[in-house]
Amino acid sequence: MSKEKVSQEFLEWLRGQIPLINHMGFTPLQWDGKTLQMGAELEPNVNDKGTGFGGSLATVATLCGWSIITLYLREQGRDDDVVIRDSHLEYFLPVTSDFSAVTSLPDEPTLTVFDQKMSEKGRARMDLVIEIEQDGKTALRLSGSYVALEKRR
Repeated sequence: MSKEKVSQEFLEWLRGQIPLINHMGFTPLQWDGKTLQMGAELEPNVNDKGTGFGGSLATVATLCGWSIITLYLREQGRDDDVVIRDSHLEYFLPVTSDFSAVTSLPDEPTLTVFDQKMSEKGRARMDLVIEIEQDGKTALRLSGSYVALEKRR
């Protein structure tokens, strides 16, 4: 299946799982197997100052990290739970137009360790940096730790 089709089906599934995102103006995902870009419109995420609401920006960034790990696990044939363990947000610029959250999977050695821990322990952590970008500039950076957990059947 093409990455575009995977992205489209994943976003449709996500809309059913997390109803909030149906109100956030998400645009089609861009997923190439290594990097994920989640775009959103400014209008439904605006604050009282006419700029991007910090909570919305944090939500899109958090969801971008969660989504890339979920997509990665699915490509490995796994159906595991993913949760955010902790995060740190840095706000650099006001968001004044449509924006995107972007993140990439870690390098191969890190993914190999992640995969080994999932196989051996049914649990593994992945640290990611997700950036909210607007017009080629970073407006927000989320540094987060996510944990994947094997579903108990």
